[in-house]
Amino acid sequence: MENRQPQVISSSGSQNPQKLDVRTCGINKNHWYVAARSAELTDQPFGFTLWEEDFVLYRDTDGKAHAMEDRCPHRQVKLSSGQVVGDNLECAYHGWQFDASGTCAHVPYLAENQKRPGCKIRSLPVREQDGFVWVFPGDPQILEKEAIQPLPIPEWDHLNYIVSVTTIDCEGHFSYLIENLMDMYHGHLHDDYQAWASAKLENIEVDGQRVDAHYEAQSYYKIDKIWSVSQLFIPSLRKLHPEPLDVSYVYPNWSATLGNDFKIMCLFCPTHGTRTRAYLLHFTSLNAFWRLHKLPVPFRRWVKDLCFNAAKGLLDGLVEQDVLMIEQEQKAYLENPQRQNVELNRALMAVQRLIKQQAIAQAESV
Repeated sequence: MENRQPQVISSSGSQNPQKLDVRTCGINKNHWYVAARSAELTDQPFGFTLWEEDFVLYRDTDGKAHAMEDRCPHRQVKLSSGQVVGDNLECAYHGWQFDASGTCAHVPYLAENQKRPGCKIRSLPVREQDGFVWVFPGDPQILEKEAIQPLPIPEWDHLNYIVSVTTIDCEGHFSYLIENLMDMYHGHLHDDYQAWASAKLENIEVDGQRVDAHYEAQSYYKIDKIWSVSQLFIPSLRKLHPEPLDVSYVYPNWSATLGNDFKIMCLFCPTHGTRTRAYLLHFTSLNAFWRLHKLPVPFRRWVKDLCFNAAKGLLDGLVEQDVLMIEQEQKAYLENPQRQNVELNRALMAVQRLIKQQAIAQAESV
């Protein structure tokens, strides 16, 4: 598939958002982006791509995560093909090693009369939080000045929530995925996979960092008895009732809540102009079971771990259907970029404006 380059935006501050094409807008790098699940980062280098740039994660001897460019400045090969040696990352080609700051720390065949090369590769701020490894690809001074934080996910470790997670990989600009997530009107696509029906948009709240859309929906998802979770898998047990459905684009990520028992999140890692990777998380609340809360913590942890990914099949079914639509949208756009969509959902219009504003903010920060 053709990979269209992100639209170049003038840093003069005079760019009109209305004239930007949302399908070619780049990301605002002055945010935290998820790079991997903590469990994915073991004792081996972990390569990932964030908006056309290749990076590599690794853990030092203390288990601390570090990120840097995925290239050895010697021959420009990928450091992710190498290995971790002590606190350094070693290139597979010639054994050059680089420390967490990206500085060349060791060359195995360096002669006595030679100085160690002064080459240095870019490193990124890293934060490991709530089961994920986050990186900040933007300006470190802006990070420090504004004290920017990753999106909190307290439910990940909380004993009152059962967690499921799956990965989304789609050949589409990130705007297509966030529009899909913010659009509660496409339940027609999902049949028995979706926990709500008959969504109606009530109101929208917007600021420079987020879009909050409030829907009213019919839901079968109410966890008030121990057998209630089986509604996920047995449609005949479901009984619809009205619930508030709130969805939020907290740039650059997404979250949604349905009543008191259901929460779902999507953590974005846009890899290219027409490719997006993301993690989709589902949380089922056990808050209604007060007797469970009185049990010993080790037993509750065992229950939480035992039920991990109980809803993964549900998530995978949703993702498969959504990705098919997103990739068709991207293909249609590449074939005819001038053809305009006919959009009726005000929440999606607000999302597009926010993406454009964030792209302009990135250009003005450079």
